[in-house]
Amino acid sequence: MKRGCKFSFHVSVVIAAITYIYFSTVFVFIDQWLGLGSSPGMLNAAVFTLLAVMCISSYRTAIYTDPGRVPSSFVPDIEDAENPIHEIKRKGGDLRYCQKCSHHKPPRAHHCRICNRCVLRMDHHCVWMNNCVGHANYKIFFVFVVHAVIAVIYSLVLLVGSLTVDSQKDSEDSLRIIYIISGLLLIPLGLALGFFLGWHLYLIFHNKTTIEYHEGVRAMWLAEKGGQLYSHPYDLGVFENLTAILGPNILCWVCPTARHIGSGLRFRTKYDNLIGISTPK
Repeated sequence: MKRGCKFSFHVSVVIAAITYIYFSTVFVFIDQWLGLGSSPGMLNAAVFTLLAVMCISSYRTAIYTDPGRVPSSFVPDIEDAENPIHEIKRKGGDLRYCQKCSHHKPPRAHHCRICNRCVLRMDHHCVWMNNCVGHANYKIFFVFVVHAVIAVIYSLVLLVGSLTVDSQKDSEDSLRIIYIISGLLLIPLGLALGFFLGWHLYLIFHNKTTIEYHEGVRAMWLAEKGGQLYSHPYDLGVFENLTAILGPNILCWVCPTARHIGSGLRFRTKYDNLIGISTPK
């Protein structure tokens, strides 16, 4: 499902950063180190261009893909014995109901105050995408982060390589400024994206969302306080968690167009079909 996208300052910053990194990498780093007219230069420029296109494509798709809406007709079936899990409110013990949206919330759904609606399997609201990260676009978001990390590391390698050549001759002031700005941009960006990628790999391995992780910390503390052992109810095992999010075909795990919307919910088929979630086999 596609969604409209209003103008966002943060989205503009991301697009400007991608554009700057691409042009500085291809027309400065590669040209200074290998030369765009040489075979190695043309090959590296082509590979980096392909990587940049994949970054932009996955970023655009993540922005315009609706993260997942709760059907207005959804009603929890508490009498179904095949459903082992019914999420309840923290206070009162009732089934989860959103007062703002005026309907019941399926398991793992949360209300986003910025989007002003409930989102299926909500992970977080990303200001850099001007969109929520949820059930329908989590894989696309993750693929974008993977492509971005590879692109930043690739650009840093080309920057360092071009410096080894450029240090033997006087550089123009404009090139020096480009090198300084690129270094100040790529190094912290690489560290931040690398940490972000590691964090979401951890979440995928355990079939958690960012919201569920923080809720699980409190649940674990309460369980230990009561002398019980807490376990995440949606953890299916590392491989099944990966296939639930990224799809059964390993070759398509980093392809955002290979749409496999997983959920990590091993519930009844009736519930899965109702909200459009595939059940992992």
